[in-house]
Amino acid sequence: MKVFVTGGSGHVGSALVPELLQAGHQVVGLARSDASAAKLTDLGAAVQRGDLDDLDGLRKGAAEADAVIHLAFKHEEMFAGDYAGASAADLAVVRAFIDELSGTGKALIGTAGTLSYSGLGRTVTEDERVPDDHSRGTARNLIIDAAGVRGAVAVLPPTVHSALDTAGFIPLLVKVARTTGISGYPGDGTNRWSATHTLDVARLYRLAVEKAPAGSVLHAVAEETVPLREIAEVIGRKLNVPVESIPAERAVEHFGPLANMVARDAPTSSARTKALLGWETKEAGLLADLEAGFYFEQR
Repeated sequence: MKVFVTGGSGHVGSALVPELLQAGHQVVGLARSDASAAKLTDLGAAVQRGDLDDLDGLRKGAAEADAVIHLAFKHEEMFAGDYAGASAADLAVVRAFIDELSGTGKALIGTAGTLSYSGLGRTVTEDERVPDDHSRGTARNLIIDAAGVRGAVAVLPPTVHSALDTAGFIPLLVKVARTTGISGYPGDGTNRWSATHTLDVARLYRLAVEKAPAGSVLHAVAEETVPLREIAEVIGRKLNVPVESIPAERAVEHFGPLANMVARDAPTSSARTKALLGWETKEAGLLADLEAGFYFEQR
């Protein structure tokens, strides 16, 4: 297949593009800068110049491909505090892709996050429906409900981890610990995140584009529960800084834009995804990757 990929030069994309090429697919990657274009070329992909605001260009990329994988998101805006704006831009992109692909039966694989499940107090399965109460939830639901499109959504944990991860939640937590001199966790630290290695996530996207049925919700989760306190403890030991509970009234002061995310509890199961796609997770776990040390190198 010819696969059009947004975000192909980013963290997950830099593992996904080789995964697709090794499986015999052609890849065209969206690039908003010369640096992104050069990286995609080095990975072996063709390049289409443009960005997430260029909806006509995105429609063109989708029309000329056999499948679309949408990874890109305005992470800079999100981490600067404008999550609503970044999500609204993502919703516009998803609508453009669906408009272009409607009736073609082509695959459209979108991206969501397990933290949208937080606060439910139980381990969530792929049957969970998120409400249309914010742009990211609406985008997810539009993809899985799209008529005439083989739409599926890969739901990623907050910690997609590996040496390729230089700007995700774990690098940001390490940066906060360095800056403040404290490796913090919210409250008693028992809230749980899920986690998956980047290479395992790349394999899931490749399997999804090849065979995920229309309407599939795919949980890209290797480890269902990793307590935040355990993450903080490894960071503290590696940086030789104290590990402390951060009370809710100090969360924004300590964690900054991460304050809302870091306190969420979202244990997530991927049993049905593994059975549906034959997906196996093979790589190191999150705490093992933290112990490996690369997150603490000045990169």
